[in-house]
Amino acid sequence: MKSTLFRNARIIDPSQKLDTSADILIDKGIIKKIGKDIEAPNNTQVYDLQGAVVAPGFIDMHVHLREPGYEHKATIASELTAAAAGGFVGVACMPNTNPAIDDGSIVRYIKEQAAKAMNGMIDVYPIAAVTKNREGRQITEMAELSDAGVVGFSDDGNPVENTQIMRIALEYAKMFNKPIIQHAEDKALSHGGVMNEGFVSTTLGLPGIPTIAEAVMIQRDIMLTVYSGGKYHVAHLSTQAGLHLIREAKESGLPVTCEVTPHHFTLTDEEVRSFDTNTKMHPPLRSQEDVDAMKEGLRDGTIDVIATDHAPHSYDEKEVEYLYAPFGIVGLETAIGLSVTELVKPGILTISQMIEKFTVNPRRVMDLPQVIIKEGEKACFTIFKPEEEWTVDIQKFKSKSKNSPFHGRKLTGKPVGVVNNNEVMMN
Repeated sequence: MKSTLFRNARIIDPSQKLDTSADILIDKGIIKKIGKDIEAPNNTQVYDLQGAVVAPGFIDMHVHLREPGYEHKATIASELTAAAAGGFVGVACMPNTNPAIDDGSIVRYIKEQAAKAMNGMIDVYPIAAVTKNREGRQITEMAELSDAGVVGFSDDGNPVENTQIMRIALEYAKMFNKPIIQHAEDKALSHGGVMNEGFVSTTLGLPGIPTIAEAVMIQRDIMLTVYSGGKYHVAHLSTQAGLHLIREAKESGLPVTCEVTPHHFTLTDEEVRSFDTNTKMHPPLRSQEDVDAMKEGLRDGTIDVIATDHAPHSYDEKEVEYLYAPFGIVGLETAIGLSVTELVKPGILTISQMIEKFTVNPRRVMDLPQVIIKEGEKACFTIFKPEEEWTVDIQKFKSKSKNSPFHGRKLTGKPVGVVNNNEVMMN
């Protein structure tokens, strides 16, 4: 990469409590100078950002890349392109592939494919299965998988239901300082459900998933965390009851963290009245009370991370009756817009606090090195315009799949570029 100069940037780095306006000069992937009116060396690519925010590179710690095994939905290359378009420099990929990420060879394959995509611009952090083939019966070889470079363990899509296996998983993962990332769901309570259990599900005649299915599993796991001392992370939190339990655990000093998706702080189960299968996700869209609780959890810091649970499905898979459609939506390319629109504009979070939940906190949860915007450091940026309004058009998505309930929605806050690994991509 030749030298690059970003003029008139608003630099926000929560880890340094930094919020300033300056130019940034990058040379050979390193921040060479930060200051006012920097003179551009010969053969320098210059971008005038006109007040766009430059932040430490965003990570989405809950993404389904689908490869290997489900390339008709998405590929590593297609979804890393979507990640860059959405303003992410890194993604943590979930293990519900085919075969599952339960062996070091699969980890190495994913990393090799990622290195080939976009000149290795987007960092990929595999999350391995807790149990072989995510079947809940036998613990994976955690030592081998840790050596191969995984950042955590999860049977995502399936909860770890067996209490003894969950206990052992927490104890083993603790030895490698890795979190167990739980899809918190008691399947005996949720069995057969396709949406939130409540007034709307009763009205529509659709089988429901009660909020206690999430809360009961979180309560059990917190008790196991107390006993084992392991690191516990709740994926895609969706209920007020679950949030309350996590808040209490944190107040007790337990190593418990959690994430929330943009759709769970934006949409309610009222959206399902359309029978649009793009409103079907797992956990389901909940009540307004739960949505309000997710926003409060973000505001008071109980919720550490914003992650998308980006889940590509082909058009044909979603174009069926609601009962039979797969769960999940794509989210990489709408995350910043939804977060600014729903959280920053109403004053729930400051821009710096929002950035922290995409940068500092996911890196802390996964025990990754922090990225800082400072002279001499690696250039790893997310660039977005917090005031720019735009309309979601799924046909413009870089993702191979287009399954989003946000088509046509007007958002504020648009990603405009990413810088990482000696590469620059401006939308």
